[in-house]
Amino acid sequence: MTIRAYVGLGSNLDAPAEQLRSALQALDQVEATRLVAASALYTSDSLLPGQPRYTNAVAALDTALAPLALLDALQAIENDQGRVRKERWGPRTLDLDILLFGDQVLDQPRLKVPHYHMHARPFVLYPLAELVPGDFRLADGRALAQLLDECPFVGLERL
Repeated sequence: MTIRAYVGLGSNLDAPAEQLRSALQALDQVEATRLVAASALYTSDSLLPGQPRYTNAVAALDTALAPLALLDALQAIENDQGRVRKERWGPRTLDLDILLFGDQVLDQPRLKVPHYHMHARPFVLYPLAELVPGDFRLADGRALAQLLDECPFVGLERL
């Protein structure tokens, strides 16, 4: 049985757009997983001052992996692309976050789904909206259309 998962991609170091393109190729190579679609790339300012602009996207995956197994695969891709975990909110070559995992709501020490900050991040919501139907609801019942209304397309640039 496969589950549709949505993964957020972000980078602000070492040619960010190329980092994301490489990550999309790597996602399609994950065991028991298929890349179904990817949004356009978007750029935005960092949430923290003094960091380079981020490039972001969202990918839709069909996977037979369990949530934590998918998370492990994503972290292996991050590591392969030079991710260094010095600080929680520091600049990074690649950040891969599970945003949604089917209709599951997860609250585990390593993984919270739906992703706990996605409702306030236009660089996640607008790329996600490219990949889902207009009446899409998150597993916790929130309507994506309402989240988009509450999180305007400000500071984003579609590449």
